[in-house]
Amino acid sequence: MSPPHGASTTILGRAGACVVLAAALIGSTGIWSVAKAQKVTPPTPPEILAPHRAAYDITLADARGGSGVTELSGRMIYELTGSACQGYTQNMRFVTRMTNQEGATSLTDMRSSSWEDAVAKAFRFNSSQYKDTRLEETTDGDAARSTPNGDVKVMITKPARKAINLKADTFFPVQHSRALLTAAQSGAQFFIADLYDGSEKGEKVFSTASFIGQPKAAGYNRTLPDAKNAGQLDGLKSWPISISYFEDGSKTKDSVPAYELAFLYFENGVSRRLFIDYGEFSVRGALQSLEFLPPGKCRK
Repeated sequence: MSPPHGASTTILGRAGACVVLAAALIGSTGIWSVAKAQKVTPPTPPEILAPHRAAYDITLADARGGSGVTELSGRMIYELTGSACQGYTQNMRFVTRMTNQEGATSLTDMRSSSWEDAVAKAFRFNSSQYKDTRLEETTDGDAARSTPNGDVKVMITKPARKAINLKADTFFPVQHSRALLTAAQSGAQFFIADLYDGSEKGEKVFSTASFIGQPKAAGYNRTLPDAKNAGQLDGLKSWPISISYFEDGSKTKDSVPAYELAFLYFENGVSRRLFIDYGEFSVRGALQSLEFLPPGKCRK
């Protein structure tokens, strides 16, 4: 899954635990030396991600000094539909209620929807952000490759018309998720990729560094808190994964990430145990319910 996005004010991360761990593992060579070795050919993705709808309860994990955040709670709904031959649609709604040091409460509602074809040649995206029920920002656009390995051409229609070109090795969100799963299944510890997800008004590409932990054997899900229908994950392997998102162009060993996302990733594409670090504060996402949806039909 891609992280919640839509507003620059909510993505203000700094280096966190996973980057400290990565630095210890990588040593003086620096993260982008590993990137150079890892970023060669995109791995062949698995054929199937399980269409599903998942609900997560969001709670405040930590608020650092000066953040102004004293309370935060909310809910995130994530939905994946489609198939490996038909393409995938992602829908997400992320609603949070935040209280500051003065006791004032604000409600933020971020909604996003995207479609990506099976071979990552086309990507359509739309997102909007509401604050206290008032629409503050809308982003709409599409991206396409002329060939499977060609450069990416993006046309943004909202908030303002703009055309941008991206490098051929830029990943779209579902393409990135599938490749990350393949990297985990192959035993890789790191996966480096440039990611374009239409966030930040559709104008930004993130350089991502993913750190893949040791796999959890089938049955590990039974040790996690109860969630409706989550028992369907009991027979699946999973991996703890941390992804650091860097501003494009900040590829130095001293760079700090723009924000970070950590989660437990099951081999069918379902996520549990979310942790999102926005720098000044961080939140946890606990799976509350899970529903598997019918896959899209493939023409024979």
